[in-house]
Amino acid sequence: MTESTTGRMRGGLCAIILAGVAVGVAQAGETAGIPPEVVAEYIHAVIQADRTIYSTHVVERLQDLKVAVAAEEWKARGTLPLPAQMLQMAGQEIQGLGLGLRIRLGSLGPIYKKNGPADQFERAGLEAVAKNPQKPYTGIVMQDDRRFFKAIFADRAVSMACVTCHNSHELSTKRDYKLYDVMGGIIISFPVP
Repeated sequence: MTESTTGRMRGGLCAIILAGVAVGVAQAGETAGIPPEVVAEYIHAVIQADRTIYSTHVVERLQDLKVAVAAEEWKARGTLPLPAQMLQMAGQEIQGLGLGLRIRLGSLGPIYKKNGPADQFERAGLEAVAKNPQKPYTGIVMQDDRRFFKAIFADRAVSMACVTCHNSHELSTKRDYKLYDVMGGIIISFPVP
């Protein structure tokens, strides 16, 4: 089940990126193409759909039926990965494709420090989406002498599995999340000319 979900997500994201490339190639010699803001919205839509479906129709449903649970130590315990872990695994899988596309979760109050803001852009973006969850925070950043478009979208608690995990985790800095609260951000970046 997890390989299938990750595979669908990866395939969908690759198709979106390739569609953007195809549009650019079809207009050879022109600088027009799909604006990076639109590409980021497409990628986010796929991520959010997969994440919501996995959280509500797999994790919550199987937990309610007492068939399986999601747990942080899912490999050792033989359980399902948490929704956040699924997104992180997909991000690692996508990064391994060598497209320059990066996807990760970030938070101003992360359970693990590695999920905190990586730079000032991410800090400002996470603060912005916490205040205005409907609007992504976007911009161009330089990484290793390359230009990247970076977008941060509000990451909401889409299921009770998200709320329960964060509110009960021993390393959590906040323990009063409710369903649909902003918990941080989904950070998407990809190279641009």
